[in-house]
Amino acid sequence: MAKELPKSLDQVETKTVECDLLIVGGGNAGCFAAYEAKQVNPDLNVVIMEKANIKRSGACAAGMDALNTYIPTWDGKTPEDLVRWSREQVGGGPIREDLALSNAQELNQCVEELEEWGLPIIYDEDEEHPHYRGSWDISIHGEQLKPIMAEKAMDSAEVYNRIVATALIMDGERCAGAMGFGVRDGKFYVFKAKATIVSTGGACGIYKSYTSDGTASHHQTWMCPFNVGTGYAMGLRKGAEFTSMEQRWVAARTKDYCGPVDTVSVGYKAKMMNAKGEYFLNERYAHLGGDKAPRYIRANAPMEEWREGRGPTYVDSTHLDEEQCKNMLTDYLNERPSFVLYLAANGIDPTEQPVEVYGSDPYIVGGHTGSGYWVDMERMTTVPGLFAAGETAGGNPNKFVGGCAAEGKLATRGAIKFIEANGDVNIDESQVEAEKARVFKPLFRGKDFDGLTPEEIKERLQRLMDEYAGGTSQFYRCNEEQLDYALKHIKLLQEQSGEYITASDLHELMHAHEVFDRIDVAEIVCHHLKGRKETRWSGWQTRSDYPERDDENFNCFVETRKNPETGEIEVFTRPYERIVD
Repeated sequence: MAKELPKSLDQVETKTVECDLLIVGGGNAGCFAAYEAKQVNPDLNVVIMEKANIKRSGACAAGMDALNTYIPTWDGKTPEDLVRWSREQVGGGPIREDLALSNAQELNQCVEELEEWGLPIIYDEDEEHPHYRGSWDISIHGEQLKPIMAEKAMDSAEVYNRIVATALIMDGERCAGAMGFGVRDGKFYVFKAKATIVSTGGACGIYKSYTSDGTASHHQTWMCPFNVGTGYAMGLRKGAEFTSMEQRWVAARTKDYCGPVDTVSVGYKAKMMNAKGEYFLNERYAHLGGDKAPRYIRANAPMEEWREGRGPTYVDSTHLDEEQCKNMLTDYLNERPSFVLYLAANGIDPTEQPVEVYGSDPYIVGGHTGSGYWVDMERMTTVPGLFAAGETAGGNPNKFVGGCAAEGKLATRGAIKFIEANGDVNIDESQVEAEKARVFKPLFRGKDFDGLTPEEIKERLQRLMDEYAGGTSQFYRCNEEQLDYALKHIKLLQEQSGEYITASDLHELMHAHEVFDRIDVAEIVCHHLKGRKETRWSGWQTRSDYPERDDENFNCFVETRKNPETGEIEVFTRPYERIVD
């Protein structure tokens, strides 16, 4: 933390960094983007702008117990098979099959590189092939997954840790880098770049967690809690096009802890069960695949049991013997060690007592669902010079670790082609001064200013989205009138946060900008939910006033684009092109 806070804008030092390629966000995709840049062109000047510390940042910060996509080619499986599976997971589409296929063709190499770098992958007893716990996911000892990735990134790029990104820099219509501030040193940073990749991760904390009333954190997420949608927000303010933001990620989680359920349900064949002892997926969703139904079905089904009066709901782990239970807890130690402590603290023996599950609050994560920037095959957004990878690139769900890594590489190759074709950038310094003033404004309002804290604004946003835009308390349902109410009050929050939000130190200033970003992302999520007047992915996207699926009008992508001058948001559609039979 800075030893002494600046008293005025004149005391804030501006530091300018010039580079060829800027990567905003040093998570999974960002690390592979940097690594690929050095493989393609070792002379390239690459910089990573990271809000946390790259050694433990992003969605993989705490580790993983599996890699969810690795194609068993020795078993005759192909990249096209993975695309078909991904399409089934979203009910038959729409998905960007062109993007999904290019990712699938790349991801095995990324997983194999992780193993070469030191990631322990668990093999079957014959030690010939990795151990699969489902159709596509392999087991790993992944507690060190992120440090392993980060080491390669640090060898490939200059990393600026603890820098909060706040805005893109523009050279006319072209992206020319990004700006932000140091949460530890209080400096204003200007990263001038010939091409920029946004790989910041998704957005958590937009919706209220059902546990918020019992904690002061206002969050309960298994995703990285400092992923707040900044990558989306910076682009939408510059008029970038977004796709499928209504396809929110909701997952069945262990209740009151938000731990992963697939570890026990997929890895150890534990079936979901309601309070009546019914295995409801097999009984009521057999026509959709039962226990192997698409993820959005498995996420929403427990909540439907609660809504129909058959809760609580569980994963029935009582079939596990002592050795299997020990192995399951070991898996949790690789990804969620505190869950093992949670079970112990609450006296829960999974061999005797089923593990209770409940639905999570909705997240916007393009590595899991299709939400994010609309990109071309080079992963360039509709803003020239701005590329997206991982959670921020949309239309291509079920990427997970391997797919996000592949997309980081693909975005880098596209960015290098762009640099070679377009050369240097020139920036108008007035935009730098304007952004610097905007960034530090909450810090200089004065101690007597009667304003609002970031926490107060965030709490209002989370309740608004929960109650009017399909949160957990509404069993993920919303209608036209609720969304209109949400949008009206989001406008008020945008006005009030700009005028009244205050920050007492640099850490709170970071929270202020996280709230600004969350509000802007929430706005386009509501427009997307309004735009899709059907119910296509129950739970992820449920319209109570349009409860049926409407293939005639909505087997397509819902898109938005914000006019940077007027603030108006245009909603339109793009056709779904099926290229894999």
